[in-house]
Amino acid sequence: MIKTPYYLIDEVKLSQNLKKIQRLRDLSGVKSVLALKCFSTWSVFDLMSKYMDGTTSSSVYEARLGYEKFGKETHAYCVAYSDDDIEEIQKYADKIIFNSISQLKRYSSKITCSNIGLRINPGISYSSFDLADPARKHSRLGVVSKSDIMSVLNDINGIMIHFNCENDNFVDLNNMLNYVKCNYSDVLKNIDWLSLGGGIFFTKENYPLEELGRTLQKFSDEFDLQIYIEPGEASITNSAELVTTVLDIVHNEIDIAIVDASIEAHTLDLLTYNLSAKINLTCGNNTYMIAGRSCLAGDVFGTYTIDKRLKVGDEVRILDAAGYTMVKKNWFNGLQMPSIVIKRLNGSIDMIRKFDYFDFMNNLS
Repeated sequence: MIKTPYYLIDEVKLSQNLKKIQRLRDLSGVKSVLALKCFSTWSVFDLMSKYMDGTTSSSVYEARLGYEKFGKETHAYCVAYSDDDIEEIQKYADKIIFNSISQLKRYSSKITCSNIGLRINPGISYSSFDLADPARKHSRLGVVSKSDIMSVLNDINGIMIHFNCENDNFVDLNNMLNYVKCNYSDVLKNIDWLSLGGGIFFTKENYPLEELGRTLQKFSDEFDLQIYIEPGEASITNSAELVTTVLDIVHNEIDIAIVDASIEAHTLDLLTYNLSAKINLTCGNNTYMIAGRSCLAGDVFGTYTIDKRLKVGDEVRILDAAGYTMVKKNWFNGLQMPSIVIKRLNGSIDMIRKFDYFDFMNNLS
């Protein structure tokens, strides 16, 4: 019996996403690099690297992790690099992408061995959250001015246009691609590669994968360039759970089950975007609020009607707990950090990492 709380990654479920990623490459020639900002649990990188072409990062540490633990291609992007970042990141990255013209001009002459890219902001996006919208008002993400982009074409090898966030609508994506073609054709004809970033939810059930493949192949052929995508959530969706145990049940107009984890500390992305967690319990007639055990009043996973009466010691599983979850876990309240457990393809269970007091202590100072 593994002591809760723990994150459980299921390689069989993970491989279902990875096979769709491989299928898209077979259909279109598109290369996929894992977005480490979403998922960095490198103990499953051996499996993921069989289906994906490398990693993309948002910092020096992520670039180094991708280089050392995943291998293959290592793309580096950062909203703003420091002098030390540029010196260090060249040890790991084969593509370095700049966010602004000023940073490109400042550092491009110091890049000796890497492909250089530039992020552009086309002013369109697909996002349900302003917080995550790359085209939000006054966005700092990417170059807006077309004339500025044209002025540095000789200094870059490729561009990144990241304008999606959990976009599971192919029609919307296709419209956005047509917008890019119409407005940036003179740019696309003069580069070697294009990254479309992440946020394309093409591993979702019933997504028209074949149609997406044909569309991206046609785009690639039209401009004679290599297309990259940066799947984060799409690569690991529904592959992990946060397994918890009910510690107490209190009543305040409704029954509240307190589990041995915390939305603030262990599934922070849900709290950030004010989302309820998905859980493993079947719908029924018993209403419970599932709450965390931190001192934050709003430490609540959600309110559910389930088919059983909960009691102390019952297990509650928080579903889809890989993307933007494990990378954001923290030591708020000094709560016990969930262990990391992997269920391998052959069904065996590996306890990858346990955390203790000394991890908490050393995380601070």
